[in-house]
Amino acid sequence: MKNVNIYTDGACSGNPGVGGWGTILEYNGKEKELSGAEAQTTNNRMELTAVIAGLQALKEPCKVTLYSDSQYVVNAVNLGWVCAWKKNGWKKADKKPALNVDLWEILLTLLQTHDVTFVWVRGHDGHPQNERCDKLAVAAWTNLKETLE
Repeated sequence: MKNVNIYTDGACSGNPGVGGWGTILEYNGKEKELSGAEAQTTNNRMELTAVIAGLQALKEPCKVTLYSDSQYVVNAVNLGWVCAWKKNGWKKADKKPALNVDLWEILLTLLQTHDVTFVWVRGHDGHPQNERCDKLAVAAWTNLKETLE
């Protein structure tokens, strides 16, 4: 399997509000940037969308190290929360409904294809790729917001 690094970030203007996401795929010294935006969304949905877009861009099963500043995403996977939510009919430990089920289901399917290690990085702390992903996300929602006005 190919070893790929994926860096992701999501951003929102208001929460909910106009949101954007940015992803950088890194393989064999080459990089590919992806980004997108939605008119009405949340920051957590954009964080998840960035992860999903990065994994969906892979053309074959890969060993992935995925870097995100979203504790929501990283902890949900690394601590097994998302699997527990699914097992419990998409209910959290407090019996409240889990949010973003549609995106979690897509991500869980992708995790069956790729061998992914999730790594949390502190956001806005000088991590070069995280900073670039943030710029991609902000540019995406800014462009969409301008077209909506």
